[in-house]
Amino acid sequence: MNIRNIRMEKGMTQQEIADLVGLDRTTITKIENGATPSIDTAKRIAAVLGFNWTLFYQDEDDLTKTCTE
Repeated sequence: MNIRNIRMEKGMTQQEIADLVGLDRTTITKIENGATPSIDTAKRIAAVLGFNWTLFYQDEDDLTKTCTE
């Protein structure tokens, strides 16, 4: 999942997301670069960006199958 693209589509900076979810901007950078967030953090980021938090925990193969089926 590419939250960087979702964030950019919303016109938000990493700092704005970090401020809204109560994290450091560097944590958002790490998550955008592939680190898996805690469930609580995933839920907060997903709520701000408007997607289902479980997408953080799906395999790319699962996402491809979901998108093509």
